Amino acid sequence: MVELIVSRLGLDSASNSFVVILNEKDGSRILPIWIGRAEAESIAAHLDRVHRARPMTHDLAQAIIATLGGTLERVNITHVEQGTYFAELQIRSGEVIHVVDARPSDSIAIAVRCSAPLFAAEELLAEYEEPAPSDEPAGDDDAPEPDLSAGTGDAQARNAAQLQAFLEKLRPEDFGKFRL
Repeated sequence: MVELIVSRLGLDSASNSFVVILNEKDGSRILPIWIGRAEAESIAAHLDRVHRARPMTHDLAQAIIATLGGTLERVNITHVEQGTYFAELQIRSGEVIHVVDARPSDSIAIAVRCSAPLFAAEELLAEYEEPAPSDEPAGDDDAPEPDLSAGTGDAQARNAAQLQAFLEKLRPEDFGKFRL
């Protein structure tokens, strides 16, 4: 497992899908996960320190864990199966660690609230390298622009190998197409 940090959260305007970009903590690999609007808003609200009058679902999950005397030790994004990512919460209660199956989007939202580390299986990460500086104006290269127009279902249907191939084509300016 490789430790990750939440790097970026935004909207893929071409597909109108929210995406969270997780970066390898001490490296250059990334893991983008397309997520729902509610989860994106929940993560963004916490990261922006927005306080609400009443607890939202992920705040409630954090409160339940704490009230029952537990701590969220870590979140593991374990694998992808038929385009669906799987994650687990590892909650410590005394000497026992309980493993709870959860969606990665919910797991990330709870982890940021609990200040718990995020991890992903090695094979889910893709290399991301900054291109060397060039004197050529942007857009004059022959590299085809990655297709970011796939709908949410299509994006989630990519298996790990397809996703890695897709990510290898991304350039820094392509990430500018995401906005929040």
